[in-house]
Formats: sequence, structure tokens, C-alpha cells
Amino acid sequence: MSNKLVILGAGESGTGAALLGKQKGWDVFVSDAAAIKANYLQDLDQAGIAYEQGKHTEEKILAADLMIKSPGIPDKSPIVKKAREKGIPVIDEIEFASNYLSGKIIAITGTNGKTTTTLLTYHLLKAAGYNVALAGNVGESLARKVALGDHDWYVVEMSSFQLDGTKAFSPFIGILLNITPDHLDRYDYKMENYVASKFQLVANMSASQHFIYFAQDQVLASGLKRFPTLAQSHAVSLATNKHSAAYCVGTAMHFTGAEPELVVPQEATTLKGPHNLINTMCAVSAALLAGVSPTDIKSALKTFVNAPHRLESVGVIDGVEFVNDSKATNVDSVVYALGSFHQPLVWIAGGIDKGNEYRLIQEAVRKKVHTLICLGKDNGKLIQFFSGIVPQIRETQSVPELIEIAREVARPGDVVLLSPACASFDLFKNYEDRGRQFREAVQHVIRTREEAVPKMNR
Repeated sequence: MSNKLVILGAGESGTGAALLGKQKGWDVFVSDAAAIKANYLQDLDQAGIAYEQGKHTEEKILAADLMIKSPGIPDKSPIVKKAREKGIPVIDEIEFASNYLSGKIIAITGTNGKTTTTLLTYHLLKAAGYNVALAGNVGESLARKVALGDHDWYVVEMSSFQLDGTKAFSPFIGILLNITPDHLDRYDYKMENYVASKFQLVANMSASQHFIYFAQDQVLASGLKRFPTLAQSHAVSLATNKHSAAYCVGTAMHFTGAEPELVVPQEATTLKGPHNLINTMCAVSAALLAGVSPTDIKSALKTFVNAPHRLESVGVIDGVEFVNDSKATNVDSVVYALGSFHQPLVWIAGGIDKGNEYRLIQEAVRKKVHTLICLGKDNGKLIQFFSGIVPQIRETQSVPELIEIAREVARPGDVVLLSPACASFDLFKNYEDRGRQFREAVQHVIRTREEAVPKMNR
């Protein structure tokens, strides 16, 4: 008789785990308290996997020999607590999938920069001809990738929620970019609990494995003392520290792991800003450890295209560049965005405030921003804080009107930067929807102007 695998949540993570579990001979049952999306229903039906939606049936769930829960379901959920009280192991889909793969994992976490670093690491290996899969918190679940076929390498983005569900997970290369306050409601509003979650990345790593981290993050450095690792450590630094695996001289990145030392000016990459120096140094360090040649790395850095909504240039109108950084949903992300530009800025911010501490960006805003456009239903906190700091503040709840205001106040050579520092759910479905509407509104203006030119010349 097959062992019973119960999966809570039928999103990408849960459905991927169900497909892999079915393939490996488990008796799989999927339970989702909400409605299951049509594409995942199709996956489950085609695989002949039993499921329920809109409810959790305790009798079926607590019959499990092993439970996998969606990262979005907190440990405090009543059904999860009951499972643990009954002695049922509860793990994450990534932990489950890692038991069934033979390739090596490069796992990447951090409060900010995870997606860019993950995509760049994957791109460096893929461009070099490696048999590599992209998985985790970006793209498809690791379990789905493993179910679909074997790869030599898996580049996996991991959130703290995913790390919380690991017990024996041990990547060949682990990357920790930074740790700043986020999602503290899941961690009893205690920063030390959130730090412990991030360091679960290295908890089971051995001396034959590798840990890459940003040495100048003070919270991370303090965490290293609390959570030492057996893995070989490779520090990256923005300072000229030749003892680091990677360091900077100005904006030129030096990699001591290459022979001879690899030097890459940031201008020779497609990414801008000091935060992307960190992301690039971590990704390149991982690629070097994976055996990618410096020549292949240099070539691939020139062709990398980042994910949408992350400092994405979406168009130029009358000499003004419009940049979509809708993914910047906290103040720390905005710190990076503001540091990426030397031009005068029209800054678009607002949405659902997550307890933001705007003092972190006060001086950068004072020096660089001449107009703040508030995009949200309740802009009181933004307006109160930045009055007297920013010469001009405007408000709107409409993206087309936002573009018109930006065109009115911006001057040639300026950058209009959507970097909201807030969640998007007051006016939009999510940050992707916010960024997409911004991009489409800018490009609509550009198309309209281009279409008008032939008519004017007739």
C-alpha cells in the first residue's frame, strides 16, 4: 500500500509536488481552502490526482504520512498545527523535490535582489551550454522541473517561507544577498526569527559545498556568528577587499576565484546601480564555482535581460526616460532604485503602506527628486513625510493621468521612476498589474506620437 502524501494548497508549488509525488508512487491527495485555478485543475485531472477545493476535510488530511504545505500557509494555521500535533511531518515542496534529483542546486535567497540574481545565475549557466533548470519562487516549482526530467543543475530562488519548510535541504551553492525587515508578521514581529529563517539555507551544508554572501550587510554578518556554517564561504564586497571572492574598485568587479583574476566593469553588463553590483558578483561567483569559463561569463553578461518590473526601462518621451520598478514594494528596494540614477527624478510612490520607515531614503530623495507623484488611495503618510523635502507633490489614482502629470513636470534628461515602496492592492491586482499598466500607458503615448508623425508630414 502506498504512503499517503497530503498537499495543502494547489498553486504552482502544491501542484508541482503532487505531480512529482504521483510519479514517485505516493498516494496523493491535494486540499485547497480556496478555488483551484483552471490550469492547475487540468494538471491534477490529467494525472489522476485526487483533490478538493473550497474546504479542508480533516479526516482526509490527517490521514497523511507526509504533508507538504504551500509557502503561503503559515505554521499557525489550525490544520497545520493539528497535523504536527499528530506527528505528521510537514515540509516544503522544495525539500520534497530535492530528495528526487541527482543534479546540483544553486539556491538563492535574501530580502531583496533574489529574482535578478537567480535569473542572472541561470542565464550564465544556460548561455554556457549547461543542462540547467530555473525553479522555485520564480517560474515553475522545483518539483515540477524534477518531474519533467533530469538536469545537471537547478537554480532555485527561495523565500523565507520556503526555507521555513526545509529540514535536510542542502544546496551545492547557497547565496544569501541581504537581510532587511520584511514579512515580520509571519515571525512574531521579531527580526531574530526572520534572520533564523534566512540562515536555514546553510543549516545542513557541508565542507564540500559553497556559501556566497554579501559581507557588508550588518544583519547578515551578525547572523553568521549565530549560525556558523561548515560550507566554504565566499564573501562579496563593494569595498576594495582583495581577500573577498569578489570585490569592487569603483564600479569594476574583480573576481579572485578566476585564474587570472576576472575583471568586469559594470558598464559591460546590462544591469545598473550599486545593488546590481552585489547581485552580479554573487551570480558570477556561483557560475565560476560551477565551472563556467570567464570568457563565457563576460559574453553572457552582455545579453542578460532582467525580469519585468525591476528597474525596467519602458520608454523615452521627449528626452525623459520612464522606468518601471513596480517590484519595489518596500523602502529598502527604493534605496537601491534611487541609488541607480544620477539624473533628476520624478518619483512615483504609494499604495498600501507596510509600516514604511521613510527616513531611510530621506536624503536621497532630497538630493535627487524634484517631484513626487503619489499613486494610491491613501497618500497621507507620504505627503506628510515628504512635504518640505520634495519641492512638488502631486496625487492621482489613475495611471493614464499619472503619465500626463509626469510629462507635465519632467524635463529632458530626467527619469520618471515608478518605485512605489508600497504594496499594490489598493488600486491593482498585484505589483505586476501595476507595472504592466504603467508600461502600457507609456508605450501608448509613444505609439500615438509615432502614428501622428506621417499624418503631419502628408
